[in-house]
Formats: sequence, structure tokens, C-alpha cells
Amino acid sequence: MEFGLDTEYFHCVDDNPRVRGRVFELIAGHLDGLRIDSLIVEKPKTGPALREDRRFYPEMLGYLLKFVLPKEVEAGAEEVIVITDTIPVQRKRQAIEKAIQQSLAKMLPAGMRYRILHHASRSHYGLQVADYCCWAVFRKWQRGETEHYDRIKPAIRSEFDIFRTGTRYYY
Repeated sequence: MEFGLDTEYFHCVDDNPRVRGRVFELIAGHLDGLRIDSLIVEKPKTGPALREDRRFYPEMLGYLLKFVLPKEVEAGAEEVIVITDTIPVQRKRQAIEKAIQQSLAKMLPAGMRYRILHHASRSHYGLQVADYCCWAVFRKWQRGETEHYDRIKPAIRSEFDIFRTGTRYYY
């Protein structure tokens, strides 16, 4: 609002450069409470059987959680809360949620609680911060642009390129 804009929520790709810069400045001021772990997926290397949303997103989340969760459990985490952006199609949401549940059940210690929540990203500041951080990591990997990445870099704990050894492109 201080720039004269009527901005209801933030979405990095859509925000103008001034707003984007200011949001990254705010995020950079709070990195001590932030941990960023990234799974880098080069989609053209994704095999046809894995490309369907119902399989792709839960499996990629599973790979990321397989790396992150053991450290969090070891540090004393008692519950896992997975928050996704709202998935508009009920059938698709149920299929993705079921796959996430199956991934979590395989990885978590017996009896550990977990919840899966679907919030509109515009209503959840955590999803908006995640969007900005993902955008910065994406720009670094796709275009070699590191201006915003460098601002959040102190909070980045990992970047795992899951298909780094793959040589086959499907599209």
C-alpha cells in the first residue's frame, strides 16, 4: 500500500519488481526462523508414468520429506503439518491427499501425528513466503539469476536435483 498499490495478497511471479524487492527484504529480515529445503525437478526428465499430478506431486513431496523429516524427528518434532495451496477439484484433492498420507505413513515413526491442510495461498502468509523462496530458487536454477536467491541463501539448507544423473528427456 505504501507504493500506492491495492495489493490483496502476494504472488511472486505476478508482483511488480518494487513489491517483490520489498517482500524479499522482509523475508531476509526473518531468516533466523526459516529453513528452506528444495527439491529441484527438471520436468522434461520426468517419465510418463510419473507425470500425472496424482502421482507426481505426492512422490516429489515424499522425496523431499524423506530428507527433511528424519532431521526434524531427531530434533524433537512431535507432529508434521503439510500445508498445500487449495486444490480446486475435489477428486484430484482427495487423490493427492491420499498419496501424501501414504508417503507420510511410510516415513514417520509409528504413532507420530500429522495433518494435511489445504489453504488458499492468498490467505496464508507461510505459503506466500514459500512461493517467494521457491521462485528465487527456480530463477537461480533456470536462468542463473541469483539476486533474490542470495538474499535468502542463509536459510537454504539443501537443494537436491532429483534427476541430476538422468540423461533422457521425455519432452
